[in-house]
Amino acid sequence: MDRLDHLEHLDKHLVEELAQVARETVRDELREQSRKQRRTAMLYAASGAAALYAGGAVALAVGLALAIGLPGWAAALITAAILGTVAYVLRGAAHPRHSRPSPPAHVVGGTAPGAPPSGLGMPYPPMPSGAPPRPDIDPDVPHHRA
Repeated sequence: MDRLDHLEHLDKHLVEELAQVARETVRDELREQSRKQRRTAMLYAASGAAALYAGGAVALAVGLALAIGLPGWAAALITAAILGTVAYVLRGAAHPRHSRPSPPAHVVGGTAPGAPPSGLGMPYPPMPSGAPPRPDIDPDVPHHRA
């Protein structure tokens, strides 16, 4: 029986040692990956800053080129309009599904449902019953009541 107790103690010690080695290995691997990701993030940030300055230089060059034949304020205004248009187009390219209006809801059967689609159970307000338009009055011509 003592022999089995000794083996059980060795098993526990072996499991603890293996768990410790696994933890250290995972920790070292995560540390190495985070070091690589940090370096990549810094390179992307530096690239973005350089692109920002390059874009500013291009905008300045466009403004100065326009200022040859126009007053300075007009050249700056045209450059701002060009940059705004480019920004709008790029935003639309980034979110194409938001730039198009959604198609109108289709009512099956030709009539509106008794309750709105929100499910709150409140009915739609009734449609006003008006007299049909008279054929002798032109709706495009304004008329006044006396």
